Amino acid sequence: MTDFIKTSASRSLENAVQEHFIPAEAPWSGIVRKGQTIRIEDSYGQQAIDTLFYRADDFAERYSSQDTMRAQGGAYIGAGTKIISNEGNVMLVMTADSCGRHDTSAGACSCESNTVRFGHGTKYLHACRDNFVIEVTKHGMSKRDIVPNINFFMNVPIKPNGEMTIVDGISAPGDYVELVAEMDVLCVISNCPQINNPCNGFDPTPIRVLIWDGED
Repeated sequence: MTDFIKTSASRSLENAVQEHFIPAEAPWSGIVRKGQTIRIEDSYGQQAIDTLFYRADDFAERYSSQDTMRAQGGAYIGAGTKIISNEGNVMLVMTADSCGRHDTSAGACSCESNTVRFGHGTKYLHACRDNFVIEVTKHGMSKRDIVPNINFFMNVPIKPNGEMTIVDGISAPGDYVELVAEMDVLCVISNCPQINNPCNGFDPTPIRVLIWDGED
């Protein structure tokens, strides 16, 4: 916690080079340059933020949940985690985390999974996979390029037998994570629209993204 306090105290909002307010249920994407820090903020609390990373100059290299978990020897993402690509390269490093619980196993909600889990009445509800498709197509990719993602602030306990359950989030208003880019990356976010399980407290809310240049 001491390291987190030092990291956040040295960064002022006035020095941010980018600030983006992402509405509830909406997608966003943007480039984070090597050395820059991206902060993803859960502005109102208990909001899952589905996130993918792609190498900016070669989208074929992208986030790998399997390699990330294997490299750190753990199932959750947290301060100190190295975000690893499918080529085995470090894409970003998480340097600050005020929440302490981030999933990378449960994936993104989709119309298909909503139908299976919650019934045919949910088939046409907006989902994270829709958001991802909207954003990656802006960069010349397709739904084939959507891979298992990080779910920042989503609480998914894993039992010893491997069972997973999405439960109430523990993030408070204003909680955030910060990641420093080790290469130029495209960040793609779905501000999760799910209303059928407690990942968003059954009430999706806006979030904020800030980016700072690296220190000289």
